[in-house]
Amino acid sequence: MADAAAPFLDFASVSRSFGAIVALDKVSLAIAAGEFVALVGTSGSGKSTLLKMVNRLIEPDAGKVRLNGKDVAEIALPTLRHGIGYVFQGIGLFRHMSVAQNLAIVPRLEGRTLPESEIARLLELVELDPALAARFPEELSGGQRQRVGVARALARNGKLLLMDEPFGALDPVTRAALGERVRRLHEELGLTLVMVTHDMAEALMLADRVLVMSQGRIVADETPSALLAGAGGDEAQALVAVPRAQARALAGRNVRSAP
Repeated sequence: MADAAAPFLDFASVSRSFGAIVALDKVSLAIAAGEFVALVGTSGSGKSTLLKMVNRLIEPDAGKVRLNGKDVAEIALPTLRHGIGYVFQGIGLFRHMSVAQNLAIVPRLEGRTLPESEIARLLELVELDPALAARFPEELSGGQRQRVGVARALARNGKLLLMDEPFGALDPVTRAALGERVRRLHEELGLTLVMVTHDMAEALMLADRVLVMSQGRIVADETPSALLAGAGGDEAQALVAVPRAQARALAGRNVRSAP
């Protein structure tokens, strides 16, 4: 039984290299149950590598990842992944399967049947019409396909949801709407959610806690309000400066165009 005082998810001095490239350098991090954490940083900073260690898509060279107090390396992969939802930018829906079949694929591999009522419930959770269950991925918009990807992750009925650049391929309106829905799902379902994004504005708007990564290390760990107030150091503030400058430019344009 896990220690009640232990974090839900923690990384203890985790390192990983790919040849001469150090992707993660002795990263330690504790995440409490129910937190919404965003991992932000430039390309190659180690965000996705850290995320993929949770469900063992990537194994650490050193250090440990613990889920609910237990080393994930000691958990059988099917058991580990049964309780972890995973959403990524490429979505990965099977084109030859209907939406319903895509949602049911993981439960089927685990020996479970997903009834029509549960498929309808999952689609409604991501604000899709249950009638879409009979359609195939090519009959859906990009936003609808990504919502199906989120619904498929929720089909695992776990309390941990990992998201790796989940909205990057979507248009801004669809991206904002789906982000808001994911935030509400986090609250409604009591999820612990870890999201990788390169978009600081998205992290500030959605997450409870923002971790900035650079060269395989966590260089800032702050709340959105603290980052907006100037905390986190130079690298974090360089990322915050981008949406801040965009907001100033938009405000200036509105002033110039006002009658």
